Amino acid sequence: MLDNIEVLYHSSIRINKEKIIYIDPFKIDRNFNDADIIFITHDHYDHYSEEDIDKVINENTTIIIPEELLTKLLRKGINKNAIITVEPNKEYVVKGIKFKTIPAYNTNKTFHPKGNDWVGYIITINNIRYYIAGDTDITEENKKVKCDVAFVPVGGTYTMDFKEAAQLINEIQPKIAIPIHYGSVVGTNQDATDFVKLLNPSIKGIILMKQ
Repeated sequence: MLDNIEVLYHSSIRINKEKIIYIDPFKIDRNFNDADIIFITHDHYDHYSEEDIDKVINENTTIIIPEELLTKLLRKGINKNAIITVEPNKEYVVKGIKFKTIPAYNTNKTFHPKGNDWVGYIITINNIRYYIAGDTDITEENKKVKCDVAFVPVGGTYTMDFKEAAQLINEIQPKIAIPIHYGSVVGTNQDATDFVKLLNPSIKGIILMKQ
C-alpha cells in the first residue's frame, strides 16, 4: 500500500502510482516538474507554496484547490483550465482518480476556521483509500472517515497533537497510519514516535518522513 509513497517534508506527500500526485508540496529540493495532479488542502504557507508548486508543475498538471485559492493561482498565471476548485463533503474524479473532500478545521483553536471550507482528501488509487487529513482537529466529519491508509497531523499547536491523532485513528481504524505535520514548522520527531506507540495493535503505524 505504501510502495512509491513518500512523506517529503512536514505535510508534503508524493504518490507515484497510477499518476504522480503531490499533496501540499513544500520545501521541494529541486525542480521535478513531474506532477500529474497537485492537491492543496488550504491557504497557509506550509501547504500552499507557489515556489514549490513551480518545482513540480508542468503544462499538463491539474491543480485541486479549495475555492478561496483560485484568485491567487490565476494571479500567478496558472491556466484556469488546469484548476479544479473543491468544497467540503463532495466527490470528484480527475484524470481517472476518484477523491472525496473531508472538512478540515479547528474545534478549539482559531488557525483553521470551519467557515474557510478548507479540506482533507480521501484519494482512491487501485481500490485503496488514502486519507490525507489536512490541518484539522478531531471533528464529527473525520470521525466517520473510512480509509485504508491515513496521514494525520501530530505536531499540535495548529492541529491535533499526537494523543488526539492517535485517538482519531483508533476510532476510524485504517490498516496503516502515518504521522505528518511535525519535525520542522511545529512538533518533533518524538511526537511521531509517541503517536505510533498509542495506536491499537491492529493498526500499523509507520513513520515515512525522513528523520
